[in-house]
Amino acid sequence: MDTVYVLGHKNPDTDTIASAIGYAWLRRERDGENAVAARAGSVNPQTSFALHRFRSEMPVLLEDASPRFSSIAHQVHWLFPSSPLSEAWRLSAESSRAVPVVDADKRPIGMVTGLSVFRYLSRHLDMQDAPFRTLIGVPCGEACDIDVPLFKVYDRVSDYLTDILHTERDDFWVVSSEGMYVGTCTRADMLHPPRMQLILVDHNEASQAVSGLAEADVLEVLDHHRLATINTTIPIAFHVDTVGSCSTLVAERIRTARLTPPPTVAGMLLSGLVADTLLYRSPTTTSRDRTAGTWLSWMTFGVDQAETGLQEYGQQLLHAGADLTGRSATDIVSADLKAFQSGTVSFTVSQVEVTHFQALTEQLPEVHEALSTLMEQRKSDFAVLMVTDIVQNNSLLIGVGNHRYLERLPFARRYDGVWDLPGIVSRKKQLLPTILGMLQG
Repeated sequence: MDTVYVLGHKNPDTDTIASAIGYAWLRRERDGENAVAARAGSVNPQTSFALHRFRSEMPVLLEDASPRFSSIAHQVHWLFPSSPLSEAWRLSAESSRAVPVVDADKRPIGMVTGLSVFRYLSRHLDMQDAPFRTLIGVPCGEACDIDVPLFKVYDRVSDYLTDILHTERDDFWVVSSEGMYVGTCTRADMLHPPRMQLILVDHNEASQAVSGLAEADVLEVLDHHRLATINTTIPIAFHVDTVGSCSTLVAERIRTARLTPPPTVAGMLLSGLVADTLLYRSPTTTSRDRTAGTWLSWMTFGVDQAETGLQEYGQQLLHAGADLTGRSATDIVSADLKAFQSGTVSFTVSQVEVTHFQALTEQLPEVHEALSTLMEQRKSDFAVLMVTDIVQNNSLLIGVGNHRYLERLPFARRYDGVWDLPGIVSRKKQLLPTILGMLQG
């Protein structure tokens, strides 16, 4: 059964990770799929807190969806150089592939191919008195091709297609990072590698998706953000809804399927919901989020302790995400970052939560420098960091970049490169629409 990876956006937040865990569980239980929760980057401290609290396994790391040589490596039975050529002949007939020849440490020596055998025999056809059994009884090491190119198992297939199109070879080595035999592949394997199967949660923009997305098959999208959709080669299930968290959408689907999630899954979904709605204080919160949160609290803490458990754990989770102790300015501006495009203008919006603005304003020079570096690396027109006080429900905006755009921001300037955002806590519903409206106006 093919593996289906349920995957969120780059720089994953708690809702992204929780949605992947919950939806992968649903697809396994409801549909019998081999669905695996994955992540497109490192998790932040808040998500780590939730994973530890509910003893949930860390989703597998998937930073690139491009086919790797591991997906096309065929483990053809190998021989030693001393093995008789007749044995290679037999194995090749059975597998219809070249036969690998390795040393005692399983390091590649050569391959016995039809051409290498023909060349060997052509050099010995003048032996009129040599019976055929003698010719094919020679060691494989004498009749193998020792110039076969090799590729590392985790190399991207697409990186080598141009080279392959300019060679007449048909067979290649696939080796481990230590150079040991893993398998073989052919030109045909490289030209038509299997495509990774993906379900995208909590995003629908290619700029935020895992690298190599164009070389994978997207089967479904489940999201709660604005539409800026990816391109697909086939029709897919596409669901975007106006709720406060993607975890809410997953919880609703679990209830519709009449399934009971274990506390590990329910707890993670509750974490995603609480994180994205700021424990229902965000303007993105809907009645559906509250209904889903109540149900998930029952599944996580039990009916009697649901309300108390939600409030106590919710505060712990939000404070875990607001602790900047030991975090560098670079980490702060890149941990929860999303890239956007409006016409020809590209920009990034990062967000960090604090319990008091002073926790970050003391690092303003370092933050400005980190934003400038980020903007240069991504070749963006500007980069901003939204600093949200989860206690006062207000935000500051720190920005660098093209003054042509920053000067048009409709916010009161606190001081150079810093703006006040009173009552604004949602990047998705409050800040981003304002920036997009400014750029499009």
